[in-house]
Amino acid sequence: MFENLQDKLDRAFKVLKGQGSITEINVAETMKEIRKALLDADVNYKTAKAFTDEVKQKALGENVLTSVSPGQLLTKIMNDELTQLMGGSVTEIAFPENPTVILIAGLNGAGKTTFSGKLANFLKTKKGKKVLLVAGDVYRPAAIDQLQVLGEQIGVPVYANLESKDPVAIAEEGIAQAKKNGQTVVIVDTAGRLAIDEEMMNEIAAVKQSTKPHEILFVVDSMTGQDAVNTAKAFNDRLDFSGVVLTKLDGDTRGGAALSIKSVVDKPIKFIGTGEKMEALDVFYPDRMASRILGMGDVVSLVERAQQQFDEKQAAELQKKIRKNKFDFNDFIGQIQQIKKMGNMKDLMGMIPGVGKAIKDVDIDDNAFKPIEAIIQSMTPFERENPDSINQSRRTRIAKGSGTDLAEVNKLIKQFEDMRKVMKQFSNPAQMAKMMKGMPKMPFGGKM
Repeated sequence: MFENLQDKLDRAFKVLKGQGSITEINVAETMKEIRKALLDADVNYKTAKAFTDEVKQKALGENVLTSVSPGQLLTKIMNDELTQLMGGSVTEIAFPENPTVILIAGLNGAGKTTFSGKLANFLKTKKGKKVLLVAGDVYRPAAIDQLQVLGEQIGVPVYANLESKDPVAIAEEGIAQAKKNGQTVVIVDTAGRLAIDEEMMNEIAAVKQSTKPHEILFVVDSMTGQDAVNTAKAFNDRLDFSGVVLTKLDGDTRGGAALSIKSVVDKPIKFIGTGEKMEALDVFYPDRMASRILGMGDVVSLVERAQQQFDEKQAAELQKKIRKNKFDFNDFIGQIQQIKKMGNMKDLMGMIPGVGKAIKDVDIDDNAFKPIEAIIQSMTPFERENPDSINQSRRTRIAKGSGTDLAEVNKLIKQFEDMRKVMKQFSNPAQMAKMMKGMPKMPFGGKM
């Protein structure tokens, strides 16, 4: 995510490396590079210029402390200004009454139907809402089928009227059904349309007038960059939507839409799509995204994703097993399954500070766990529960059964044994304290 922009900003910051202070000359040179990086990322020109002017003004007004380099200070100012540029703070969906009606709008191919399913799943699992999806796209072949498949996948009912071609009537019928069945949220999926198609724009305006939605979310493909921003402005002039959804952000190496859309349309980004799975939807946090753009990671989001997948009761049981050195291959493969549910591996690793830059040129295959899973699944139940019982002849059989070679099996078992030792040490507070004492001190006099 945003790799090209990160690289260009890194090069811009190098201008200040080794400098003793921020001056009019060196900060002007850095801002020139940053503005160029933003324009290359397809950020709106006025937005890029206003942003760099603001950063320059604040940088020149700051006193550089002896313990902080000019580059570090500028990174801090950039982080704060990027956060403000993208909205400042998180803006979540409000639920003023039951049912709350959410209207989904956007261009063809932006991912509206998929987002509707993801949003329904999010509201059901994270907010405890009873959701009804309404199939209001009467033009695209198989749009209704797609929504019904998604609804079945996430356990959310879908209202569809195959006899009608009137999206206004379908939306009204869906809301009436939600009231009758006690559903608390209605998500109305609509057909994709161009802002220049007057007839289609009049149609969605009529849906809005009829349903009086509490939220209108404009779904846009983030990879279209400046085009996305221009389209959002045209739609907003007609619909006055309440928020933006950026889809396909995991494939966006530039970031132009995310950085420009708030300043141009003055509407918050509420959600971002980060993959194809129904769980791949995140609330948009401007401060966290700013940190990621500057290569500083996003540990908070990483921890939140982990908390969503890891059950507290299971974690407590696992801790007991680790203390008693009973952690086995069943536990190990269970952890792998939960990690896989957290999302794209490269995206996850990019949330760790410093790691994103280190792996930007590394291709991390999401199928990397498959050989490990194959090896563990080729073990007998007894072997999985008793790792120490896996002797040489068992290893040879496991290698044949998993389609791997003996060296791979030996490597996995060695790594597993080393991991068990480390986990046991970390589960013992006294041992942990002893290990910490032996560690070198952190830079700048800090403590671990």
